[in-house]
Amino acid sequence: MKKFVLISSLVSVILFALSCGDDKPKQEPSANEAKDVSANDKPAYDPKRGEGKFNKVEIAAALDAGMAEKGNKVYTVKCSPCHKLTDEKLVGPGWKGVTARRTPEWIMNFVTNTEEMIDKDPEVQAQLELCLVRMPNQNVSDDEARAIYEFQRRNDGVK
Repeated sequence: MKKFVLISSLVSVILFALSCGDDKPKQEPSANEAKDVSANDKPAYDPKRGEGKFNKVEIAAALDAGMAEKGNKVYTVKCSPCHKLTDEKLVGPGWKGVTARRTPEWIMNFVTNTEEMIDKDPEVQAQLELCLVRMPNQNVSDDEARAIYEFQRRNDGVK
């Protein structure tokens, strides 16, 4: 029995050591990646643009009620466990007033490109220091992101 425990322990240690190794070959940055690196070895970032594909989102003055309702359904499933519709923090910050604080492009880029925004956006990093939890990627589609934004507008009193 002692021999079995000793052999099992040894095999476990070996497997653990092997699993910790990084067997992926290191790759040199592509020409495009090399251009985006500043003197501080940090990727270039424009805080007014955000990080993602949304550069200009057209928003009508009047609320699109159907889209807002779709956004409500997405919120209920993907967002409500961590965000309240008030200004109260749950896990993440409350959503009240978010459309006044952030541009539609910034919000939509954040919910569709979460990891990049967390890594590069100083405002997200500051919020992360307050919330202490990284927002997980919820695999929000572009259409869902736009619906979420419309729902946030409704939450902020747009009619």
